[in-house]
Amino acid sequence: MPVAVVTDSTAYLPPELLHAHRLTVVPLTVVLNGAEGLEGVETTPAEATRALGGRRVSVSTSRPAPEQFAQTYRDLFDAGADGIVSVHLSAELSGTVAAARLAAAEFGGRVAVVDSRSTGMGLGFPAVVAATAAAEGGDLPGVRDATLDAIGRTSIWFYVDTLEFLRRGGRIGAAEALLGTALSVKPIMHMPDGAIVVKDKVRTASRGVARLVDLAVEAAGDSDVDLAVHHLAAPQRAEALLTTLTARLGGRLRHAYVSEAGAVVAAHAGPGLACVVVHRRPTAD
Repeated sequence: MPVAVVTDSTAYLPPELLHAHRLTVVPLTVVLNGAEGLEGVETTPAEATRALGGRRVSVSTSRPAPEQFAQTYRDLFDAGADGIVSVHLSAELSGTVAAARLAAAEFGGRVAVVDSRSTGMGLGFPAVVAATAAAEGGDLPGVRDATLDAIGRTSIWFYVDTLEFLRRGGRIGAAEALLGTALSVKPIMHMPDGAIVVKDKVRTASRGVARLVDLAVEAAGDSDVDLAVHHLAAPQRAEALLTTLTARLGGRLRHAYVSEAGAVVAAHAGPGLACVVVHRRPTAD
């Protein structure tokens, strides 16, 4: 049996990729005003967005319990898997990787846990590469190495209307968030080492979208690329991004996916998010 690949709900994989590559997804939990729900199963992006718009709101997220991962791994081994690569959102943002590693210790080296240092399709593209390597007969070290290589070829940038939600969740410093609010700037963020860092600042949403396009084209370089565009309650912004990127990249754009990010990212980024993920294909492809 091939190596099985596990990821988590923050990959926001389009259904066609999820099913085609037989990926197993472990959901994170979102807590909206005290009510818990599994992301993508019991809690939707729209519910999180509505909650964030309330005057008195409590929105938080929590990692899967180690036992959730352990049971997932047991089920896959019982189904005949030889090994498992488990790739997850950045350890700088969540304890998900730590929970997966705690669970993996039960299985004597048959589970390799990989920190994607990203989220959204910054996680999703490496998970797909892992599943492809597994389907081609790769062993556990080979699939893990393919995943790490894909992480190095994947870049993510995103625009938010305000830093307030990132500040509330502790994902960015209060001083930086306050400065952005005081100057009425709108930040472009990236994740060079798994942590969220301000890359640039713009004054308007339209300039934010234009800057995302420039950064994505720069990251693509001369490579053929796959793209993902995520948004939160901003479908027109996402379509504008994709339209411009398609024109700029031309024949080098192989596949493109547009989706609304899930409730976990909604809780920390807030409505208005626009995100672009660039996955550079290997030269030999």
